Amino acid sequence: MITPPDRTPLPREFFDRPVLEVAPDLLGRTLVRTTPDGPIVLRLTEVEAYDGPNDPGSHAYRGRTARNGVMFGPPGHVYVYFTYGMWFCMNLVCGPEGSASAVLLRAGEILEGADLARKRRLSARNDKELAKGPARLATALDVDRALDGTDACESSETPLRMLTGTPVAPDQVLNGPRTGVAGDGGVHPWRFWVANDPTVSPYRAHVPRRRSS
Repeated sequence: MITPPDRTPLPREFFDRPVLEVAPDLLGRTLVRTTPDGPIVLRLTEVEAYDGPNDPGSHAYRGRTARNGVMFGPPGHVYVYFTYGMWFCMNLVCGPEGSASAVLLRAGEILEGADLARKRRLSARNDKELAKGPARLATALDVDRALDGTDACESSETPLRMLTGTPVAPDQVLNGPRTGVAGDGGVHPWRFWVANDPTVSPYRAHVPRRRSS
């Protein structure tokens, strides 16, 4: 018998910890995206940790900007950024206020509302691909910069909420290098995922972008 996931909201204290503790502990937790057409519920299967000023791969490595300001705020809030001029990606802020660490939500399994996610992810060949990668996850959940700064610890119905879900057993959590991170930040094994889960995205090393002539 499958135990239903716990729908209790994650408390702020959960996120007020070092990012390398929070990141693997997010696996198996559930994210609820409330839309005008109904809710979409996603189980997290892959994440990456970014450790602010201690991490060359972090958006906050060189300090606060208009883009990354939410990362310096209270834990448990959503940081959304726009990348490559095309895609949004979603993070959850961790650690004490001012530390600017965050966890990138890389992949997940849609538990409810797959019909809504399919309408946004027309290129997905099957439901396992709906949120297989950070940009796909944000697209499937209809996440953009309008949700930057959302408090994901609210118990009332808000656009985004993190729930307790069903944590993954430690022996089922794997880790390795982060995907597509260049330079000194590329060596950190701060990508965490659920072993043998089909919704986890494939690893890709960083490939420098060529300038157009």
